[in-house]
Amino acid sequence: MNLLFDAHLDLSMNALEWNRDLRLSAHRIREEEAKLPERQKGHAAGTVALPDMRRGGIGLCVATQIGGCMKPRSFVANWESPSQAWAMTQGQLAWYREMECLGEMTQITNLAELETQLARWSDPIAAAASEEPVGYILSLEGADSIVTLDHLETAWEYGLRALGPSHYGIGRYSMGHDSAGGLPAAGRDLVAKMDELGLIMDVTHLNDACFWDVLECFQGVVWASHQNCRALVDDPRQFTDEQIRALIQRGGVMGAVLDVWMVVPGFVRGESTAQSLGVRLEHLADHIDHVCQIAGNTRHCGIGSDLDGGFGREQSPTDLDTIADLQNLEAILKQRGYSEPDIAAIFHGNFLRVVRNAWGNGRSAP
Repeated sequence: MNLLFDAHLDLSMNALEWNRDLRLSAHRIREEEAKLPERQKGHAAGTVALPDMRRGGIGLCVATQIGGCMKPRSFVANWESPSQAWAMTQGQLAWYREMECLGEMTQITNLAELETQLARWSDPIAAAASEEPVGYILSLEGADSIVTLDHLETAWEYGLRALGPSHYGIGRYSMGHDSAGGLPAAGRDLVAKMDELGLIMDVTHLNDACFWDVLECFQGVVWASHQNCRALVDDPRQFTDEQIRALIQRGGVMGAVLDVWMVVPGFVRGESTAQSLGVRLEHLADHIDHVCQIAGNTRHCGIGSDLDGGFGREQSPTDLDTIADLQNLEAILKQRGYSEPDIAAIFHGNFLRVVRNAWGNGRSAP
């Protein structure tokens, strides 16, 4: 079994907003939720929990804080003011800290901690059997909770290491993929501060104009934690081939995302399901392969599943029961001619290379 580095999981949102005890298995969480009135998309259909992550060899992930105040207000993780949003992210941070105290997770903020975690998970089967902690790199999805740039300094001090300025809607620092307009002045100040601190820039959710503005003014390391290809699903949420080439030129990596409306065309919100469209992990491999064909190699794609990021099994590939089933991508890629080193790069090596590039200058030191 390959170590798998999932570059985007909204763990704290699931724990706090949706009241899921992620120390339990996904199946147990579904059983408990089924006893309650339906509260949100994905009710009693979650796929992500720490035991399932271990079982799937996911010893390392990028785990988010998410608390926006974009306009218009979206259906998930959105508050009326920056101060409320900041408070939510601090509650999420407290949950991660509690998981650390319980030995369930361990935060990764520098190269030494990264290498320690990789050694701990060098044999994923043995690590899962001994219930080793899942390592996480802390990221912020959407920057609107950053009340002032002093708050970003504070976030860096507590271990924030990646940031995506956008989510849905009109943001204080940038526009979401569903909104028009370029990067505002406040966004340029944020980008400059990110450069100063050494934060990884997550270009996921940026609209096209902000994407190009960010690449022009940001000098640091970039990735797209959970992003698919517009050539396969024609929607502004996805990247054009031109954007993918620009990300490749910056040495970035694009994490394939499993929400089915980003995997196959023709999804109609409120009507379509993964079952009705027949979506399988094979379709996700199409996006991985598309990035590899553009790059001419396997160095610029990975996995950023976004599983349980506002959806559950109803909007995940039909042959995925829990996040552990991401391991089934190995056989699919082998059938397409990908070698063992290629698969290892996609499963973990590419995102690890970006992290090492970002932290090699010492700015990640605590």
